[in-house]
Amino acid sequence: MGQRDTRMKNAILAVVAAGLAALTPLSVAAQDAAAPAAPVAAEAPAATTAAPADPVAPAAPEASAYTPMKPTPGKGMPTSYEDDPVKSLHFQDQYSANGEYALWMHDVILLPVITAISLLVLALLLYVVVRFNRKANPVASKTTHNTMIEVVWTILPVIILVVIAVPSITLLARQYETPPANAVTIKATGYQWYWGYTYPDHGEIEVISNMLDEAAAAKSGEPHQLAVDNRMVVPAGVPLRIQTTASDVIHAFAVPSLWFKMDAVPGRLNEKLLTIKEPGVYYGQCSELCGARHGYMPIVVEALPPAEFAAWVKAQGGTMPGEAEAAPAAAPAAEPAANTAG
Repeated sequence: MGQRDTRMKNAILAVVAAGLAALTPLSVAAQDAAAPAAPVAAEAPAATTAAPADPVAPAAPEASAYTPMKPTPGKGMPTSYEDDPVKSLHFQDQYSANGEYALWMHDVILLPVITAISLLVLALLLYVVVRFNRKANPVASKTTHNTMIEVVWTILPVIILVVIAVPSITLLARQYETPPANAVTIKATGYQWYWGYTYPDHGEIEVISNMLDEAAAAKSGEPHQLAVDNRMVVPAGVPLRIQTTASDVIHAFAVPSLWFKMDAVPGRLNEKLLTIKEPGVYYGQCSELCGARHGYMPIVVEALPPAEFAAWVKAQGGTMPGEAEAAPAAAPAAEPAANTAG
């Protein structure tokens, strides 16, 4: 049994020695196989070098191209009595065609005519008080008919009313003009108590607008209780189709410097044409009592040149009209080239 055990022991040692001899070349081979991995890692800078060629990279500057426009003092906003006593008692300067026409009508027709009529009535009252009081006229007049007076007080008011009616009806007709088919559509929705703006022509962009607090408004250089975090951005110089509605109670979308006011009624879509003559920031407010925070629903319309408006649309993730149709049209033209290359 001793010799047999010795032979088994020697056989086991021989097997172990053979196994060790076989494992040593494997380790060397594994190291040799791992050696080419270093150049692969060294090729990583090549991928890094190619990164600037990524077409997605330039999107960052484009998205940040929009910067909110700074307001111009006295433009599109109310003026305090301390800043301008005369201007604070008058209408704001107008920046739409209808607004300019309405302001002209007020300054040239309504104000002079109403002033003249008021002075005439006051003069007649004073004359009657002095001329026909009991002391100056102890015997009362018994005159019951005067053809000349009746003709004058009939014809003169008719002439005055016609003079006022012509521009009044013209202004009403202009305010109900239908927007053209190519007008840019913006839908303003009133909520308790903030505004939401949707752009159906530009990929259904939606902007929620809330009033800034006093510190944030002062930091941005805007009037308190009129500044908002997100404005209603529109292109200047092109027709706008402003639509209004509400989700809860009746609100009113009003911007005095654009001569624009329209109710926002739940379940109803009102529509009106607006063309802003020049770029600027124009402030307004909800003008229909709508609840406890009615006074905290300001409106800010920022009119930009069309090119800057397009940049704003892209910064919001939207698309300009026609871009969606142009992209599929270009795809088939590139497909044959790819097939040829294949």
